[in-house]
This record gives sequence, structure tokens and C-alpha cells, in this order.
Amino acid sequence: MLELNNISKSFHHNGNLIRVLQNIDLQVRAGETAAITGASGVGKSTLLNIMGILEPPTQGQIHFQGRDVRTLPDLELCRMRNSQIGFVFQFHHLLSELDALENTMLPALIARQSKIEARNRAVEVLTKIGLGQRLSHRIGELSGGEQQRVAIARALMMRPVILLADEPTGNLDTGTSNEIGDLFLQLNRTEGLAIVLVTHNQQLARRMSRQMEIVNGQIQ
Repeated sequence: MLELNNISKSFHHNGNLIRVLQNIDLQVRAGETAAITGASGVGKSTLLNIMGILEPPTQGQIHFQGRDVRTLPDLELCRMRNSQIGFVFQFHHLLSELDALENTMLPALIARQSKIEARNRAVEVLTKIGLGQRLSHRIGELSGGEQQRVAIARALMMRPVILLADEPTGNLDTGTSNEIGDLFLQLNRTEGLAIVLVTHNQQLARRMSRQMEIVNGQIQ
């Protein structure tokens, strides 16, 4: 489904070249779960952003669903990110002035679906992940775990084939972290959703079918 070949990423800072990722080869197959771990600052989030076509590598190739993303125009890449790749971040980036339902509807509205169609799908997803009784609650009225569930629901709105999560339990207590881990595995089983997550949570990482660690810019 997703293939990275010879991926490297470097930055220039104060006249110095900083090599973050070096010659990474990585494949993600349909329906698998994988965790990426490593010390802070080794490039975990950078790698996830490259996998999600949010930022380009310095060198290397990315193929998604058999298509070389370098050959695609910007509009097509935007559509691909919106419709086929779900993103969940440590800081959920929900809009506080909107309720859970409205936040979840946003990807569908961006894709110019009708409000009725978007609303029906959002109700379906929120109910599926246990927030059917919280549809009209604004973000500030939800717990941290509930807010993260809304972020996951928003990521699922367009029926993606892969979910990329960056420290999805980083701000949650142990019990809530376990619940979010249960939810990820449930989605993998019931939806056939491939999941790749970056985490410092070793317990969560061990629950994934593959565990990878970034050391000195390379995958181990």
C-alpha cells in the first residue's frame, strides 16, 4: 500500500547540514499495524509526515497505492491526503467553537459533500467509537480521551485505507491510553485499516504487529 525507497531528510540550520533520516526503506501493507519508536528528536514525526505526504523527503521515492507521488499535481495530492490517509496528532487540533459532530464533519465538507451526507457519516463514525451521546458537546466539554476519539473520528470520515497517528496517547493517562489502543486495534480488525503510529508508549507499541525503532536516522 505504502512504499518508501531510499528516503533521506536533511535540514540546514545556522549554516550546518543536519541529517535526520538516512536511506530508509519501508513498506506498509494493507491491514497491518506498526509502531515507530525512538528517542526524542530522532525524526519519528518527520518520517510520519513524509509517509503521509505532508512534507517531501530530501531524496527518495514514495509510492502510495502503486502511484509515484512525485508525479502527482498538488491538487491530486491534497485529495489523496483528504480521502485516503487519516491523520491523528498528539495535539488534536480540534476547533473549540465547534461541537464533536461539526469537528468530525470537516473533512467531508472540505471534499464538498453535502451537509446531510457529511452529518450522517459523522454520526455513524462517532457512534461507532463510543461518542454517540456526545455529538452536540463542544470540545471544552469533553475529556482528554473523548477529544482524542473525536480526532480519530475526524480521521475516519473519508474512509481512509491507512491511519497515521503521532503520539496519540502522549497527553493521556494510562487507563485512557489503553482505551485508545483498544480502539485502534478494533478499527484494524473491523475496518481493515492499516495503522502506523509514532509513540514513546512501549506498551502501546508492543500491541502493534510490527515494531520499528529509529536509531541514527535509520529504521531498526
